[in-house]
Amino acid sequence: MADTAEAYRARAAVERANAEAATLDNVRDRCRRAEQAWTEMADRAERTTEQRLIREAATIRRSEAVG
Repeated sequence: MADTAEAYRARAAVERANAEAATLDNVRDRCRRAEQAWTEMADRAERTTEQRLIREAATIRRSEAVG
């Protein structure tokens, strides 16, 4: 998942650069919306990974306590 979040952040950076280079307002706006969407997906992927690691650690602790 970390690779996915990194890929999403890379796409956001591309869209940011596209927005900065755009001469048309509608293209600039579209690129900014795309940047925001990619950033939100990266944030979500990072939260998901973090929560998965927390759940896995809790599962390991429970199994060690039982066994």
